[in-house]
Amino acid sequence: MLKSFSPYVQKILGNTAWLFSEKILQMVLGLLVGVWVARYLGPADFGLYNYVLAMVGLFAPLAKLGLDNIMVRDLAQDSEQKGEILGTGFVLKAIASSLATILVVAVVFFLKPEEQQTQILVGIYALGSAFRAMDVVEYWFQSQIASKYVVWTRNAVYLTITLLKVVMIQTGAPLIAFMIILALEQALTGIGLAIAYQRSGEGLQQWRLRGQRAKQLLKDSWPLILSGIVIIIYMRIDQVMLAQMQGAESVGIYSAAVKISELWYFIPISIINSIFPAVVQGKTEGQTVYLRRIQKMFNLMAVISYAVAIPITLLSPWVVNLLYGPNYGAAATVLTIHIWAGVFVSSGVARETWLTTEGLMTLSAVMTALGAAVNVGLNLLLIPNYGGAGAAIATVIAQIIAAYVAGAFIPQTRMIFWRQTQALFLIGWWGGK
Repeated sequence: MLKSFSPYVQKILGNTAWLFSEKILQMVLGLLVGVWVARYLGPADFGLYNYVLAMVGLFAPLAKLGLDNIMVRDLAQDSEQKGEILGTGFVLKAIASSLATILVVAVVFFLKPEEQQTQILVGIYALGSAFRAMDVVEYWFQSQIASKYVVWTRNAVYLTITLLKVVMIQTGAPLIAFMIILALEQALTGIGLAIAYQRSGEGLQQWRLRGQRAKQLLKDSWPLILSGIVIIIYMRIDQVMLAQMQGAESVGIYSAAVKISELWYFIPISIINSIFPAVVQGKTEGQTVYLRRIQKMFNLMAVISYAVAIPITLLSPWVVNLLYGPNYGAAATVLTIHIWAGVFVSSGVARETWLTTEGLMTLSAVMTALGAAVNVGLNLLLIPNYGGAGAAIATVIAQIIAAYVAGAFIPQTRMIFWRQTQALFLIGWWGGK
């Protein structure tokens, strides 16, 4: 059947299949072992576990420097300069990762001065994130629509780490052992990506740092850095604020629901990562082709989102009890609310592709900053009275504003807002317009 498509479309579909195979494997194993870990640790320790992930995650955008789409774009447009692009990107990310590690440890010492265990756990996990600089290899494979090398690497590491988690559970290991494993996962992934790059016929020795390239990358990416910061704020600040206002157990209940709610996010991200180069190239083929591809992205994201959100809304109590047991029963209410954030997360991921292609990353930062401010404000109002359910409401409203509604009030994005509206209300979807 694939032979009926053009070679380029076949390549995109094949690349998407590789990305899906990786994420489906991780989804299945992550769900099974993740639930096992949650049951083993209990709501309190599981809450602390997720607080550490959320706290370090707040500084992840600084470590990533917003270079993901920027480097994919540059590598797709000028692959001959890959040595310069990858080398410069690697150095920038290595420096940023080190700074992020120092900052997150300092913040936790300030917020939790009496909680030595929390400080140690954050320090361990943050150190592992230093290896994320090697993610630039993944950008190269994305730009060449050749994600199979990344899939092989990540699957090998993931299987190893998953096996270690099972061993930890069986041997009655403490919480700190699980955090060491998570740090190890990041280190092994970085090393594995370097090996995959070498074995694909490329050479790390060709990487080089160029000051002018660094300036250009930072100039293009700084709005995405801000955007990434505010995105992670309204994606993860709820868990940090829950911990500060209601304790670790509340975070454990909330996190159990969020794990299910966000389990499928790999689908829109994998699709967008695969077709992003095609969208960039579509712009050179004419405005009609370009906008048609953009609309199809929004249409597909909406349909996939509804196919997930509606069944989970109806079945959330049964799903939570089946997976986590009665100790996590309160997570059902959170899940029923939080699952609808995914509809706007998917639409926002698709819109980000358009904003990047059009060079409107500054507007992305503005809209996501607005969403983050709304989320923090609503968390302050809702968490004291409604706990995790209040945090879920805040997250959904923030996503609606940042990923959709804000675009209606900005002239440059109003056109794309109407295209999102068509997709969200399934207007003309079956006609593919």
